[in-house]
Amino acid sequence: MKLHKYINRIALSAVLSMSLASCSDFLDRPAEDSYNAGTFYKDDTQCIQGVNYLYNSPWYDFQRGFIKVGEVMSGNYYWGSSPYMTLTVNGTDEDLVNMSYSLWSVIGHANTVYNNLKGATASAAVKNQCMGECLAWKAMAYFFLVRSFGEVPIVHDNSTMLADGSYSNTRKVEKADIYEYIIMTLEKAMELLPKSGSPGRVDYYAAEGLLAKVYLTKSGLATNGNGQRNAEDLAKAAMYAKDVIDNSGRKLMTTYSDVFRLQNAFNSEALFSWLWTADTSVWTVQNTLQSDLGMQGFDEFGDCWGGYNGPSIDLQEAFGVSPIDNPDGRADVDVRRKATMMMAGDFYEYFWTDKTDNKGRKGFNFLQFLYDSNDYGSGGPGLLQSATGANSVKHLYGDAYDHKTYAVDGISASNMHSSLSTPILRLSDVYLIYAEAVIGNNGSTTDANAIDAFYAVRSRAIKSASRPTSLTWSDVWKERRLELAMEGDRWYDFVRRSYYDLSGAISELKQQKRNAYFGLDALYKNYYTSGSWNVNTTDMKYDTDTQAPNVTQQTFTMPYPTQDVVFNQRLLDNAIHVDVRATYSY
Repeated sequence: MKLHKYINRIALSAVLSMSLASCSDFLDRPAEDSYNAGTFYKDDTQCIQGVNYLYNSPWYDFQRGFIKVGEVMSGNYYWGSSPYMTLTVNGTDEDLVNMSYSLWSVIGHANTVYNNLKGATASAAVKNQCMGECLAWKAMAYFFLVRSFGEVPIVHDNSTMLADGSYSNTRKVEKADIYEYIIMTLEKAMELLPKSGSPGRVDYYAAEGLLAKVYLTKSGLATNGNGQRNAEDLAKAAMYAKDVIDNSGRKLMTTYSDVFRLQNAFNSEALFSWLWTADTSVWTVQNTLQSDLGMQGFDEFGDCWGGYNGPSIDLQEAFGVSPIDNPDGRADVDVRRKATMMMAGDFYEYFWTDKTDNKGRKGFNFLQFLYDSNDYGSGGPGLLQSATGANSVKHLYGDAYDHKTYAVDGISASNMHSSLSTPILRLSDVYLIYAEAVIGNNGSTTDANAIDAFYAVRSRAIKSASRPTSLTWSDVWKERRLELAMEGDRWYDFVRRSYYDLSGAISELKQQKRNAYFGLDALYKNYYTSGSWNVNTTDMKYDTDTQAPNVTQQTFTMPYPTQDVVFNQRLLDNAIHVDVRATYSY
């Protein structure tokens, strides 16, 4: 948690972070001057500027963990010899440490800004809005923490812990109490937030959507292994999700891939998003995911090294495709497949919009990029790097021209700097939360509203899909995977499933195809150069020799960073029960 490092300096760092400059209206910070908390927050503009940075900077060090935990651990993404692939992450892992620090940093900053806003002389409406945003982001950070590390401490007020010195011996709190604290925090956020806010900003319905997801997750906690989730929690998850669906005014975007484009940073389908800027005046306000996920040469800045990794064979098969399917006859019926992973034969009209491929099309030709980069782009890898035959699409913005043309902040991309927003809670997720909550413990439902919610998501992705007459838990479980793949969510679905169906979660993870697929470069290169698709099953085959990871109950709780445990031995103690409603208040 790095409590020993961050709590001592959190008040100062929260102030300093707000001295950053940005060209984006949404991401405006106070101008760099003699600002301090005692002389700021005097009007509406200052209050909004003071909370803006919670949409990016404190989250920056969580980006890599967002993919490695959410996607690699869950079996959606292949990442070489990473311990996240083998589910053997330990407390010294750099990405784990950075992820933990980032989440605690969000909480510390949110607490500090929230307290500073109490004394603001701005209008009541804007003051409440900004305080509500602080609490909503704090709740999101705690939601990631409890699902990642299980029992964690509650840091309700930084100044109190600084005053009494308790940060050095803080105790872990039981998971059920952490969830209750998140719920209490979101309830207060909803009291403060407007029901319709500015594009991109968290509003009442965004917080309510998160609350629905929290209740769905919490519902499995007290099952005692009997598989029956808490009916009251399920009912609340359904109630809050339905209110968002019916009354928020938000709609699914017509085209699935549009959700993830630069120009749609503030799309109404995204309830919570990290809103980055390519501004280079300070590190941590930018999106760097293209560097980790993009193939060598995908942009002009020499900052892409993710080509050797890629969406797993297991995820490909969940979409109904295989790396050895002939591109000319591949059964691609789900538009989310192409919007999630690049495969042989794919062309993207929204990447490289300044370039023309060998068929006269403006855009990005996957195989031409791999094998003919001298005449197309600024130099690709010259071979298929991916061990699975696919590469990521989500979290990529394209080349410099794409960024300059479509980024809403008007700032050019540069080395490890982009403005592509990162959605972390979408309306389609809320639709599926509602459907699953209605199914509840019954295994299936014929409820028309639940089926409609599910079908709204599925029919956007599969135009030929027919509306089902009944809906099962398995239907929703798979749909969540396809809809939210590569969005940092899948591992947390397994975590919440482990609360009430541990054996099912373990069994599915053990059966996944998480390994490499051999011989694909030769297959794809021959297809590109000759037009023939010749699969040699002797050389082109899935790796069945590498063992599946060992999965146990402990797998679903990540270790604390070692240095935190060294600093605070109380973290080794059993978690304590805290009546959060009686102990804390906002």
